[in-house]
Amino acid sequence: MSRRAQTAGFMAMKGGGYYSRATVGARHAIDGAAPLLMDALARMDPPDDGRVLTVADMGCADGGTSLDAMAALLREMRRRAPSRPIHMVYTDLPRNDFGQLFRNVQHLADEIPGLYILASATSFHRPILPPGTLHFGFSATASHYLSETPREISDHVHMVGASGAERAAYVGQARRDWEGMLLARARELAPGGRLALLNFGIDEEGRYLGSTGGVDMFDTFDALWAGLRDAGAISAAEYAATNFPQGYRTVAEFTAPFRDPDGPVRRAGLRLEHVDTATVRCPYAAAFAEHGDAARFAREYIPTLRSWSEATFAGGLSPDRPEAERRAILDRFYDAYEDAVREAPDGHAMDYVYCRLVAAREPA
Repeated sequence: MSRRAQTAGFMAMKGGGYYSRATVGARHAIDGAAPLLMDALARMDPPDDGRVLTVADMGCADGGTSLDAMAALLREMRRRAPSRPIHMVYTDLPRNDFGQLFRNVQHLADEIPGLYILASATSFHRPILPPGTLHFGFSATASHYLSETPREISDHVHMVGASGAERAAYVGQARRDWEGMLLARARELAPGGRLALLNFGIDEEGRYLGSTGGVDMFDTFDALWAGLRDAGAISAAEYAATNFPQGYRTVAEFTAPFRDPDGPVRRAGLRLEHVDTATVRCPYAAAFAEHGDAARFAREYIPTLRSWSEATFAGGLSPDRPEAERRAILDRFYDAYEDAVREAPDGHAMDYVYCRLVAAREPA
């Protein structure tokens, strides 16, 4: 597979309900942002005029992590506009487990009158909805995924560990994808519509996902994957081909398109209403601080890492390997991570560090 292949061709969160069961921290982060969504909806103040209201959860995975926040938003929308049908669109990449998504969310249509739930297997880097039809767009812990992996990183698996031209390639791709995503949403948003985004990024202190506890998660990923290379379990080419298709942006990089008065995002009618950064404590590290059982911590912690990272490591392996061999390599890798946490648990944590933005489409 070309390393410049589109992310949509191989990326998916782990299915079968594994993702939302394991990724408790993401649910906490989204639930914590629920007041932000309610405030945005209040400013939007949709009139009760009988027209269809469209909501989208972009990069939804199996829908479990955003379920409570979306339910609260939809119920408040129904309260404010009782006569308006609500069209709820869940979107993710084609390899997403949409069957599990509907098992998780379809009950909302039974509980909220006039709610119609559909899904789209379309990347948020592309148009998803017809122009001017989206009223409330939401995306959480997803828009750090790039449309493509811009290049291989010679000595790491993630852009946070890259330097020089290699890091610049990811920063540049992240800048282009961010602007493109905002422009796509600006075309889709109805006048007065809102866009609420919770994005993994780099905060004002230089922290990012998994870097706050003292043991850097991405450095650990890299050290263990390189260890498999050095042991001959994977090839040097497979190590080099393993790169997270992610771009972590700073707050300045997130807000730059909104601050340029002559830039395309401002010309498209998007205006920034709110920006801040937040950190949500890793629930497994927090629990370990209470119970002190290193083996339990390791056993509970690794699945949350595996739920979203496995596709990247699987994608780095040669497609010529038999499936059973690929499974064995991945199991060996995550078992090694579990061993490392169990033997020296202090400092391991996947705290969620993210930037929260709300943007509005100018009224007509």
